[in-house]
Amino acid sequence: MTRSGKVYLVGAGLGNVSYLTVRAQQLLTEAEVLIYDALVDVQLLQLVKPNCVKLDVGKRGGQPSTLQAEINQLLVEYCFKGKQVVRLKSGDPFIFGRSTSEIEALIAAGCLFEVVPGISSALAAPLLAGIPLTDPVLSRCFAVLTAHEPMQLDWEALARIETLVILMGGKQLAEIVHQLLRHGRSRQTPVAIIRWAGCPQQQIWTAQLENIIEQTAGVSLSPVVIVIGEVVGLRNYLLNNNAMNKPQYSPPTPPAPPTSPAPSLPLAGKTILVTRSVGQSSQFSDRLRQQGATVIEMPTLEICPPSSWSDLDQAIAHLSDFNWLILTSTNGVDYFFERLRSQKLDTRALAGVKIAVVGEKTATSLQQQGLVADFIPPNFVADAIVEHFPEALSGKKVLFPRVETGGREVLVKELTAKGAEVIEVAAYQSRCPEAIAPAALDALQRGVIDLITFASSKTVQNFCQLLEANGGANLERVCIASIGPQTSKTCISLLERVDIEAEEYTLEGLTQAIIQRVITST
Repeated sequence: MTRSGKVYLVGAGLGNVSYLTVRAQQLLTEAEVLIYDALVDVQLLQLVKPNCVKLDVGKRGGQPSTLQAEINQLLVEYCFKGKQVVRLKSGDPFIFGRSTSEIEALIAAGCLFEVVPGISSALAAPLLAGIPLTDPVLSRCFAVLTAHEPMQLDWEALARIETLVILMGGKQLAEIVHQLLRHGRSRQTPVAIIRWAGCPQQQIWTAQLENIIEQTAGVSLSPVVIVIGEVVGLRNYLLNNNAMNKPQYSPPTPPAPPTSPAPSLPLAGKTILVTRSVGQSSQFSDRLRQQGATVIEMPTLEICPPSSWSDLDQAIAHLSDFNWLILTSTNGVDYFFERLRSQKLDTRALAGVKIAVVGEKTATSLQQQGLVADFIPPNFVADAIVEHFPEALSGKKVLFPRVETGGREVLVKELTAKGAEVIEVAAYQSRCPEAIAPAALDALQRGVIDLITFASSKTVQNFCQLLEANGGANLERVCIASIGPQTSKTCISLLERVDIEAEEYTLEGLTQAIIQRVITST
């Protein structure tokens, strides 16, 4: 007997959304439950719907991890509940992905399933490093293997294969070298070690079997792909003779951005860490990239429904009692109107209610709902609403859908002081993500970040919380950029300084402030 739900075993590829298949992206946007691996990039998690259940079951070497039997059971349980489940796996599901066990469990339970391929790092990492795995002379075949249990491998046979691609071999590098030399491989055989393939912090070491261990001493080689064979020697030739099509790479010493932006761009050569909400649009990052920056994103906020809808539902049921509706964020707009529609109502329910919004993005979000704001304060700060309010507030009843905790208490106090009756209701909540983006943590701890941007006080607070929980990092030489006064206060409180503050409190204003600072300091 089959169940109404369905499980999709989906390959995430290298993690970077640019290398995700179209089918995989479609399934992620439709997923009701997401069960994902440790090496899946956080940016992929932003593709799912806000109400999607997300479960991290990644297996991490040397750390507590979810048992395979538990993962199998989760897939079956959610399928039984009629959910569309995406089991997101690093690389390709059928290349060292433990998919057989999961499929066996699904078949035994009568669950529908589908396997969606992904780009394996075994193929993509060498390509992005400029190393062809086959060549008419140097490599007529190659083998892909995992070094997770090196003593279980037939090294005598492997040593005779022209090109080897080894996954999960960072901790076993010495044993790999020992076994290959022991079974007759030349000490001068070229070796390439590719760390964080396809990511902004990608690094590559090239050497020979006799000295590759010395070249990588003291470096944590995870996640890593190792290529061994004469084709590694083609890398320099291909890169030097095909400058228009250079693969992205960073030499190990010193670390460098993966690309070389045009020198005429104002942010060329700068690596910027953008703190943002999970699921938020990447438009700000795109602006910075267009100006030449290398951008690494670090989700520091998760936006989700409030712990209870009761107060908002009651307010919606009595909308005609209110004179004004105040919306201070796109999240407030999205969740308010989503809840309005859930009550079988539409924008006509707001007839007679005036709407005030803070910021151009919030106004644009409101327009997407088919409405135009009656009032927008001139400098995009919520606390400026009272100063510029277009009519007397005395006796006015104001509905303020806001974040559940940590909202704008000053605004409420000032509205109340002017005689308004303010009804605050929780429309959504924001919380700190459970884990830090691996690419962001690595870049921070390696000291390659030039500048960090913050667009709200919460992003500052959660950034500090995530960084502290993961060993911290030295930020002395990192420039701190804030979108406005309130965010700057939090930066000063927690980071002891702020170096850039936008004059116009928008992401475009922050972009211009960063550009101006870079230009004047060079």
